[in-house]
Amino acid sequence: MKVHERIDGRLRAFIEAQPMFFVATAPSGPGGHVNVSPKGMTGTFAVLGEHRVAYLDYHGSGAETTAHLDDNGRITLMFCAFQGPPNIVRLHGHGRAVPVTAPEYDELLPLFSAPPDTHGVRSVIDVTVDRISDSCGYAVPLMSYEGDRDLLVRAHERRTDADLADYRRKKNAVSIDGRPIFDS
Repeated sequence: MKVHERIDGRLRAFIEAQPMFFVATAPSGPGGHVNVSPKGMTGTFAVLGEHRVAYLDYHGSGAETTAHLDDNGRITLMFCAFQGPPNIVRLHGHGRAVPVTAPEYDELLPLFSAPPDTHGVRSVIDVTVDRISDSCGYAVPLMSYEGDRDLLVRAHERRTDADLADYRRKKNAVSIDGRPIFDS
């Protein structure tokens, strides 16, 4: 394993080239569930600086990441090479959710490269990275990337802004551990 001082050069290129990454968070204390979520879709992840990254968080069946970030801010993002030379990069840091209803959301949105459609986005997850490491990835399987799925974007096309706000109230009100998530 190697620890890096910053996200730049070859490391940045590797991160930006990955079509998929994983996000891990956990609540404070001994209870609660650790959450790991796969993320993807071209244009929804951005390296904002040598120690800062962000991704677009679309409406989904849960919002554990937001609940955990509101609780303690801890987050790890992991990128794996499924093609080419083996590699795993982990970005450890502290994040925050910037909801679509916050004024800062409109300032962050232009920092992303052509996301497919931002209508279904509920927040931007903004991460300050304090530890950057990579490791061999020898056991990560080789897999072919066929393209992004469009199901999430298509599902949100049918919903109005009011529908999405109602979805957050009904389906994203609390985490699986009962922590409040989105204020309505």
